[in-house]
Amino acid sequence: MSSTSSGAMEQLYQQLILDHARERHGYGLRDAADPSRVGESFQVNPTCGDEVRLRVELSPDSGAVSDLSWEGIGCSISQASTSVLSDLVIGAQVSDVVATSDRFSELMQSRGAGLGEEAEDALGDAAAFAGVSKYPARVKCALLGWMALRDALIKVSKGE
Repeated sequence: MSSTSSGAMEQLYQQLILDHARERHGYGLRDAADPSRVGESFQVNPTCGDEVRLRVELSPDSGAVSDLSWEGIGCSISQASTSVLSDLVIGAQVSDVVATSDRFSELMQSRGAGLGEEAEDALGDAAAFAGVSKYPARVKCALLGWMALRDALIKVSKGE
């Protein structure tokens, strides 16, 4: 990829992050249709004070994520990452959600090297955070909502 096209791609990714930070998808905690199918998690990034409370509901038939809602305060990266997460997981099977979460964690540990085109394509808009992985202090911000998601899924599977 030429430096011009990689620069254009980076600008596109930055714009996507800013758009999601402004128009946060899934924002606003919703009451569950069936509280026994819900997991909730509250996570804090002690480094910067970002917070997120995330609620995930599973479908009684398929076990797929039927709803995800959240609220939180923090930087544009944590807010945008949780917004993108919301788009990616609603309607997905839990096994696919876990795989996507693992892939995103790998991306955040890549220190800017990325995961390769196929793996990043599977992440959809979450691939926009590849540049964030260059900044270790910002990685925790990008992972905050994802950590809450994993915790909420564990809680709903245990019936907590």
